[in-house]
Amino acid sequence: MSDALTGPWPDVAIPPGETLSDILKARGLTQAELAKRMGRPAQAINEIIRGVKAIEPATAFQLERVLGTPAHFWLRLEQNHQYNKARLSELEQLRDETQCLPDFPYAAIARLGWVPHTRDPLDRMRNLLRFFEAGSCEAVKSMYPDALHRVSGTHSPSWQSLAAWLRGGERLAAGIEVAPYDADALVRSLDRVRRMTRSQPAQFCGELRGLMASCGVALVFVPHLPKSYAHGATRWLSASRALVQLSLRYRWADIFWFSLFHELGHILRHGKRRVFVEFEDRPETSEEQEADRFAAEALLPSAAYRDFVRAGTFSAIAIRQFACAERIHEGIIVGRLQHEGRLSHSHLNRLRERYVFAGEPC
Repeated sequence: MSDALTGPWPDVAIPPGETLSDILKARGLTQAELAKRMGRPAQAINEIIRGVKAIEPATAFQLERVLGTPAHFWLRLEQNHQYNKARLSELEQLRDETQCLPDFPYAAIARLGWVPHTRDPLDRMRNLLRFFEAGSCEAVKSMYPDALHRVSGTHSPSWQSLAAWLRGGERLAAGIEVAPYDADALVRSLDRVRRMTRSQPAQFCGELRGLMASCGVALVFVPHLPKSYAHGATRWLSASRALVQLSLRYRWADIFWFSLFHELGHILRHGKRRVFVEFEDRPETSEEQEADRFAAEALLPSAAYRDFVRAGTFSAIAIRQFACAERIHEGIIVGRLQHEGRLSHSHLNRLRERYVFAGEPC
């Protein structure tokens, strides 16, 4: 560690009373004599020498009058002693906190530039706590209570990885200027977003983020972190500022757009106090089911889809024609047919398309 936690400071906190004791010995004064000259109880002087009692400003001026040593000298000694004592306590706390360090994906978030590269455990722990702006691992866990309690399923997420992924989204969102949230504007934007599904990321990314920002939604793309297993998340940063973050974990076009509309469903239909995180095997709560229905309807209106299914022809040509008529990406139709068991998961995947993002996503 290269800052004030190590620096030139000693490994023990030396109280100014030791300096006072040395001066008394050099002058041939006893503690009792000093106490008498200062008009202080002998016990008070003894406690200062033993480091039990701090040197207060009034005491420092009394010592200046009796011993001739400037008051600021004693106050500086006391300040250094208190700082060093706190510094050593902080180092000990960091050592205790490093027990949870192996569960955080430090190397992964360092590659993203969120924390400095270092191998020193104390440095890593301190950098992590600064990244989260939290005082301890337990404090980090308490930041996202709705999301981090979930530890079951086919893929059990690491709460440390998930917390880092969520925090990364918040930090990215802090750099996005958004208008105050406008639900009506967001609803009006949905058809425009739906039409973007037929574009490539290089075409829609900037427009999509700008459109969301104009409605009061900060949209961020946060790379998937090991063991986080999240597709997307929604939460409110303030009463007038919502955050949607997507991991682009699989990069399939249909998953990308369904995840986005699912998160927008949470914003439009659900409260502002919850953190919603979507996993591939998330629990089917009523709110998640409602967000799924919202996404399905917004992307592919049920009336049109029902007519298509009734026709019973799920060939590549039929799907392309239907997608063109509905002005959506053909992979969205394939993904829905596969999800409902109308197509095998290995069939027509060439229509689903995996997005390729140039450099950083969007």
